[in-house]
Amino acid sequence: MFRSLLFWLLVSSGIGYWLTPELIGFEVFDSSPWLIWTLIVITMYSLGLLARRDELAPLREKPWWVVLGTLTQMIVMPAAVFAMTKIVTMDPEIAAGVILVGCVPGAMASNVLTHTAGGSVAYSVSLTAVATLLSPVSVPFVLWCVADLRSEISLWSSSLLLAGLVVMPTVLGYATSHGMPRWRAAADVWCPRIASVALLWIIAAVVAGNRDKLGGIGVVVFFVLLIVNLIGYAAGYGVGAMSRLPESFRRALTLEVGMQNAGLGTGLAVSMFGSQTSATIPTAAYTFGCMLTGSILASVWKFFDTKRGCVH
Repeated sequence: MFRSLLFWLLVSSGIGYWLTPELIGFEVFDSSPWLIWTLIVITMYSLGLLARRDELAPLREKPWWVVLGTLTQMIVMPAAVFAMTKIVTMDPEIAAGVILVGCVPGAMASNVLTHTAGGSVAYSVSLTAVATLLSPVSVPFVLWCVADLRSEISLWSSSLLLAGLVVMPTVLGYATSHGMPRWRAAADVWCPRIASVALLWIIAAVVAGNRDKLGGIGVVVFFVLLIVNLIGYAAGYGVGAMSRLPESFRRALTLEVGMQNAGLGTGLAVSMFGSQTSATIPTAAYTFGCMLTGSILASVWKFFDTKRGCVH
C-alpha cells in the first residue's frame, strides 16, 4: 500500500503541476481552505476508526515510554527546524512553513512503516494518538516558543481549530469504531484508502496552487528539510537506545519522530497565510521526503532482519 501511495503522490502532484487552467480551462485540485480542512477532518476521523484498544496498550503498560517518545518529538523537531531557519537564509513564508513541519504531530504513515520495519506498531499508534490529542495545546505552544507568529495569528484560534478539526474527529472515529463493532471490518478496508486520497489531494492542491513559485524555491530548502528529517530519525533511535528500549520500540520511535503530519501542517499554513501562501511548499515537500526516506529505512531494517532471521 505504501509503495503505491508514493507512486500516486507523484502522479497526482504531476497532474496538479502540469494541468494548468490555461491548458484545460479549470483548476483540477481546489486549494480552498475549507476543502483542505474538510480533507483533514476526513483523514483524522479515518485514523480514529482504525485505532484499536489493544494497539493503545503501551499507554497503560508502559506510560513512561510513551511520555519519553512524545517529549522527544515535541522537543527535537521544533528545535531542529528553529535552528535550520536561523542558520539558512530563507523567504519568511518558506521559513514559516519549515517551522510548521517541526511543530505538527506525527503522521499516520509512520504506523504503516513501523510494521514494515519490524517495529512495535502498538507503540507507534500510541505515540501518534497522544501527539494528536495534545496538538491543540502543543502546536500553538511550540509555535509561540520557536516562531515570532504572535502578531500574525491568534494562537488561541489555532488551538480551537486543532481541537475541533483534528482531535474531535479522531475521538469520534474511535468512539464510532468501538460503539459499532460491525463497522470495523469495513473501516480496516476503506479508511486507509480514504485517508490516502485525502492526503494526495492536499499535496496536489499545494503543488497546483504554487506551481509558479516552485521553480524559484531552490534546492537549499529541500536540503534543509532532509537534514531536519534525518535529525528526527537519529534523535528517535538515539533516545531509544540511551533509554534501553527494546529494538522494536526504537524503530517505532525513530519513524514517529522523523515523520510529521505534513497534511496538518499544510492546513495550518493555509489558515494562517491564505491558500496561495508559499508556506505550504515545505509542508508538501516534507511529505514526499519523509515518505521516501522512511520507506527506505524500513526496507533496510526488513532486509537485514530477513537476512539474519530476526523477529522483534
